[in-house]
Amino acid sequence: MDSSKKTGNSLGKTLAKEFKRNWVLYVMMVPALIYFLLYCYFPMFGLVIAFQDYRVGDPFLGGKFVGFKHFTDFFQSYYFGRLLKNTFLLSMGVLIFGYPVPLIFALLLNEVRHLKFKKLAQTITYLPHFISLVVICGLILDFTKMDGLINTLIKACGGEPIPFMSKPEWFKPVYIISDIWSSFGWNSIIFIAALLGIDQEQYEAASLDGAGRLKKILYISIPGITPVIMTTLLMRLGRVMSLGFEKVFNLYNASTYETADIISTFVYRQGILNANYSSAAAIGLFNAVINLALVMAANRISKKLTESSLW
Repeated sequence: MDSSKKTGNSLGKTLAKEFKRNWVLYVMMVPALIYFLLYCYFPMFGLVIAFQDYRVGDPFLGGKFVGFKHFTDFFQSYYFGRLLKNTFLLSMGVLIFGYPVPLIFALLLNEVRHLKFKKLAQTITYLPHFISLVVICGLILDFTKMDGLINTLIKACGGEPIPFMSKPEWFKPVYIISDIWSSFGWNSIIFIAALLGIDQEQYEAASLDGAGRLKKILYISIPGITPVIMTTLLMRLGRVMSLGFEKVFNLYNASTYETADIISTFVYRQGILNANYSSAAAIGLFNAVINLALVMAANRISKKLTESSLW
């Protein structure tokens, strides 16, 4: 008992000293902690309605328990395969084609020695990130309509105008390309910061050995930021099935449901429009479990292959 009391007292003193030394940092952490508790952790109690036949006005824990009924109904529905396929293909398309772009941009920008041009390039590529997503979607719809900028260029080159946003086969390319355009500059910041952390003496030593810029990138820059690359990739993989609702919702329409309808938009229609809250909660929970399984699998593979992982 005495030894345990001593251990507890010493731990308490250590924590008190730590708080006294860094109390400003802990106070700054409080708003973020409250945010996550209120909007991320506390709402998780609401997942209980995924196993109930919940109706508005029912007590929170008083709904009729139906077990996995809403899950099985979703798995057996006509929409299940289409939603899973569209969400996965659209998200993987953004990941496969969009993830390398900010990395390549950061590597190229790191080689630029003209500071004014470098700052100008960064400013221009960062700007789309600060534009409202609704405005971005409005621009996309304007550019892709029959008399929009893109079709005007197509007609000027002798081609026939294309109804991009009413053709299901064109939704994915338009979404992926516009996502790359609007996000690659901002997403490159973390890679640029990681490149700045590489010891410059390595580049100087490589120059003395006669290495060109390409070899410096391949043998110094990329290996130097590999942990950052793997960490950000793992975080992206953890959100593969959580494709952003807002952009798809603002771009899709009934004629493109075949390739544009994803899990989050279906959850919106089930929960908000149809007031089927239990079904929406069940689908959302299924989506979260898939994301968790993906990030755990990716983390394990990364740990074995590169020794870089989230945990």
